[in-house]
Amino acid sequence: MKILICFGTRPEAIKMAPVIQEFKKQGLGFKVCVTAQHRKMLDQVLDFFEIVPDYDLDLMRPSQSLNSLSALILNEIDEVLEQYGPMVVLVQGDTTTAFVAAFAAFNRGIKVGHIEAGLRTGDLNSPFPEEGNRQLISRLADYHFAPTVLAKNNLLKEAVSAENIIVTGNTVVDALLMGKTKLNDGYLNDEIGGIQKWIEGNKKLILVTGHRRENFGEGLEAVCRGLLDLAERNDVQIIFPVHLNPSVKQTVYQLLDHNPHIKLIEPVNYPAFIWLMMKSNLIISDSGGIQEEAPSLKKPVIVTRESTERPEGVEVGFCFLTGTNREKIVQEATRLLNSLPDYTEIESPFGDGFASQKIIQTITE
Repeated sequence: MKILICFGTRPEAIKMAPVIQEFKKQGLGFKVCVTAQHRKMLDQVLDFFEIVPDYDLDLMRPSQSLNSLSALILNEIDEVLEQYGPMVVLVQGDTTTAFVAAFAAFNRGIKVGHIEAGLRTGDLNSPFPEEGNRQLISRLADYHFAPTVLAKNNLLKEAVSAENIIVTGNTVVDALLMGKTKLNDGYLNDEIGGIQKWIEGNKKLILVTGHRRENFGEGLEAVCRGLLDLAERNDVQIIFPVHLNPSVKQTVYQLLDHNPHIKLIEPVNYPAFIWLMMKSNLIISDSGGIQEEAPSLKKPVIVTRESTERPEGVEVGFCFLTGTNREKIVQEATRLLNSLPDYTEIESPFGDGFASQKIIQTITE
């Protein structure tokens, strides 16, 4: 058996890490190819999970367009496919790397396995380009590893054969539990140590992230002004690991850098981010992965998007959609901070930590 596992961004690496670990446990033949669509943030995850790529295409370029990135990936990954000759190419989620790798495999008649299949908003512009990528991958994939029953139903509505859809849970839960176990066993690094010195135990911690292209400009500015409103409270402090994309970094630092109650930091490595999520009282984010991770940690998330392809988190009461509306963000955050929900009896809708095992079992069978 020859399996090629392809990914290029930090979120993909996190979600692929437990799959790679499971392949190692089973002693199965596979190789890892990274495009390095996100270089620095990808490397953090590779180091933590001790993953050494067999092929590192190193394709990140300053201010590259989606089309130029796609062209680079298509050209470079084709050489990998020709050299290695895999039976199956595994891709994850909805990135440019995932779509182009799936397309390249399809062009060569190689089977495609899509991890985290079936997520939908129904709006090609939200999120962009992710919604388009995931729909296109579904047209090419042979195996659809859906994280939830709702995701499976989305695929069935699009005439994907039921026998090719496997509900597995989301591998991000597997990765989160692996990381959480390390932290509970006393894992500590310099980043966690540095953050610990800044956090005030008598204040409620708000963790913030933001990187969606559709929020660049006015949307991100409105989120930042909402954070300034929240920072006026005496009982909160805000920590914001700022994405390296210049469209994010310039706006965030211009508006928030001089507020003493808001700490802007470089993107942290994965264990430090898990630690931050565990310590937080509230998370404000446009991240899909965080919407999946937070329920396993029993944390509420304000989702700064107009729609979500993960409505399960909204339905059970972990996630709250506000878009980038400043007033809605402040209103929802104030409500949650004043009366934090009790999630004791509510389970995560995104899996039990065994998604990777189910994926490998399906492939081997």
